[in-house]
Amino acid sequence: MDSSSDLRIDEFILSVSEASWRKVAFVIIKVAEAMGSDLAEGDAGYEVVAKRIENLVRSGRLSVRGDIEKWRHSEVRKKN
Repeated sequence: MDSSSDLRIDEFILSVSEASWRKVAFVIIKVAEAMGSDLAEGDAGYEVVAKRIENLVRSGRLSVRGDIEKWRHSEVRKKN
């Protein structure tokens, strides 16, 4: 993926994220649904979105609670 694709995925992630906590798995599924065929199918696409979520956490645009690699057991939200 190129940087324009990454930015587009980031936009979708931020549009799905809120000020309240949301499961990482929920965010990944919603982004995959919204992007449709623009994202690789199945686990490959989910992994791409998960890596972009991690990037947004590292850059300080999202907060995380829990182990971000365990999608069903961690949550993210927009920074206040």
